[in-house]
Amino acid sequence: MLVTPDLPSVRLATRLAAPEPGWTVHADAVVVGSGIAGLTAALELRTRVGRVLLVTKGVLSSGSTVWAQGGIAAALDPADSPAAHLQDTLAAGGGLCDPRAVETLVTEGPRRVRQLVARGAVFDTTADGEISLTREGGHLTDRIAHAGGDATGAEISRALVAQIEAVRDDPGIEVVEHALVLDVLTGAPGADGAPGAVAGVTLHVIGEGSRDGVGAALAPVVVLATGGIGQVYRSSTNPAQATGDGIAAALRAGALLGDLEFVQFHPTVLWLGTGVKGQLTLVSEAVRGEGALLLDTDGVRFMPDVHPLAELAPRDVVAHAIVRRTAATGSDHVWLDARHLGADFFARRFPTIHERLAEHGIDPATDLVPVAPAQHYHSGGVVTDLDGRSSLTGLYAVGEVACTGVHGANRLASNSLLEGLVFAHRAARDVAARLEGGFLPRVDPSPRPGPEALVPAASRARVQRAATDGPGVLRSADGLRRSLATLAAIPTDAHERRDDGRRLGEPQLAEWETTNVHQVATVLALAALAREESRGGHARSDFPLTKEEWRVRVGVNSGSDGTVEIGPHPVG
Repeated sequence: MLVTPDLPSVRLATRLAAPEPGWTVHADAVVVGSGIAGLTAALELRTRVGRVLLVTKGVLSSGSTVWAQGGIAAALDPADSPAAHLQDTLAAGGGLCDPRAVETLVTEGPRRVRQLVARGAVFDTTADGEISLTREGGHLTDRIAHAGGDATGAEISRALVAQIEAVRDDPGIEVVEHALVLDVLTGAPGADGAPGAVAGVTLHVIGEGSRDGVGAALAPVVVLATGGIGQVYRSSTNPAQATGDGIAAALRAGALLGDLEFVQFHPTVLWLGTGVKGQLTLVSEAVRGEGALLLDTDGVRFMPDVHPLAELAPRDVVAHAIVRRTAATGSDHVWLDARHLGADFFARRFPTIHERLAEHGIDPATDLVPVAPAQHYHSGGVVTDLDGRSSLTGLYAVGEVACTGVHGANRLASNSLLEGLVFAHRAARDVAARLEGGFLPRVDPSPRPGPEALVPAASRARVQRAATDGPGVLRSADGLRRSLATLAAIPTDAHERRDDGRRLGEPQLAEWETTNVHQVATVLALAALAREESRGGHARSDFPLTKEEWRVRVGVNSGSDGTVEIGPHPVG
């Protein structure tokens, strides 16, 4: 029988402190985010529903997809199969993958990748014109399609953005750039107190004219495609806009979240010193796929003693091995040795990485590359079914913000782009069918009970330290409880004043983002404290073994008064 630990009581705000909306726009569906999942969902919805509003935090091309180096995984080779891809995904997921979700991913994946090509994405090809495939950690065969060597995400983003630009003048779609979604609006709660159906979103647009400042986009459907949580941590491979906005908004609206504790730390991120923070340079797993080796600071290769796949073991295995090796050698990093690959090959196969290394005076043909783990991907998020539906009527989630059950405890390399692609298609089809069938009626927004919050932007570094020191690469109960205590002590009251009478923070972008970062860090640490075992991307020094009774999903949601509720849920 599963016995969950005593957890501290946590109450979070149910809405952000913000001015009342000064303008309103109506749509059939609002898509939030412009990575592969958001762009695909918007394109598919445009041909299926009357009006789509696509909201992005920066410009269209600024989604997280553009930073994806390695590629997109799919069984494209006749010698490969969806069944083999499924087995590799399940093995990496540490027993927590939903097999139905994985089967959906691997069987629909090849067709969706070929549709990407039809939409203009240009992948690297072999001499006979077939898509060139390589291998990454956890895959037992070559099935990673790539573009521009190590610029796969950038090429996919370019192709999809071009498709959106081609229909910008279509009255059935509107693109709103430089817009932060604040909260998901919901209708009146049910008689049992359950959250009401989705009514739209509030958002803040940085610009001029009718779409300036805080407004409301009213729609019976909201599709969250907001990407990851990288800025919750001190250092990450994620861009600056990855502040967990979608997860935080879904939490405040009362949606069920899951697998939050499973954070993937990429093993090989360029190490530039202990004081470096912000977005760091990723050295793709594909470099190890082409034969690069990991050495400790004494020059000893250590991965063959850790896992049969050595440098191509699943990412959590490699990251944990590096952390333990650096502790044993008293070092802050290890070395990636790609010298034997040759200068011409490295520059041709990995032009982006080669350029980034050169900016720091590193030549991989002659130099060892210093690397260490850093936050890279979040396997958890808003719990959805196979069609992207969340626990709230009308709220969908696709891409990294979603918890589909595909990744389980640890994402298999290059499955993320495929997940966003496959489930965005499925969500769009489901939205259209349910709108047409009258199952997603428009409802009026209802005022949400509970407190509102605004965390001062000046507190962000403190939040990030707490997340890095608590639910970091290696965790313990003591460290997690310290992090939760630190996070609880940070002022969140939107009306709290300083000694001189001024508010601690004003409702604006930096404060809203910091509030989201704070809420995500809090529930992440709470979920990590609840799971008393080690599995996949969640490693506890005080519970180093994997336990069969923990083959469950840790679910997290917020009650109507903001009280965080946490408990086990079945997987799938």
